[in-house]
Amino acid sequence: MFSPARWLPWVMAAGAFWLSSSLLLDLVIMPVMYTSGMMAEPGFAPAGYTLFWTFNRLELVCAALILTGVLALRRQPGEFDVLNGGSRSRWALGIGLLLITLTLICTYGLTPEMGALGVSLDSFAEANATPAAMDWLHGAYWAVEILKLSGLGLLTGLCYQDMSQQNGPGAIS
Repeated sequence: MFSPARWLPWVMAAGAFWLSSSLLLDLVIMPVMYTSGMMAEPGFAPAGYTLFWTFNRLELVCAALILTGVLALRRQPGEFDVLNGGSRSRWALGIGLLLITLTLICTYGLTPEMGALGVSLDSFAEANATPAAMDWLHGAYWAVEILKLSGLGLLTGLCYQDMSQQNGPGAIS
């Protein structure tokens, strides 16, 4: 028998994993690379592209799992708020769609463009200055990242409320 409530822990786990790994990458790994001078190295662009290529694919899996879970939760209205067809359910669906859209933008738009701008095709040239377009792309990346982290936080909050209602006093197992 199909039980939409079984998707709730999966949505929360994917959201929590994605949120924590994004924060680890943005607040620990990238600042360490920047302060250690790795970003100034000529081989950083291909290494950075490989890192983000892998991470973006992981984000796509998380976004797909979250959207699938939210759609499954909406399929059969039950006793929990995100499962019902109300406002919270529409917010959860909207956030799920936003997350997969933002992930697709990063994966197939921003990351390849930033990787292409960072690669030097002239191996005999001295270290080049950062192209002006790279500053714009970094700004776009951070805007997308802030939207993504906010969406993940909101969705995790919506699902946590339902999970606590499900496991709270008087819950039927």
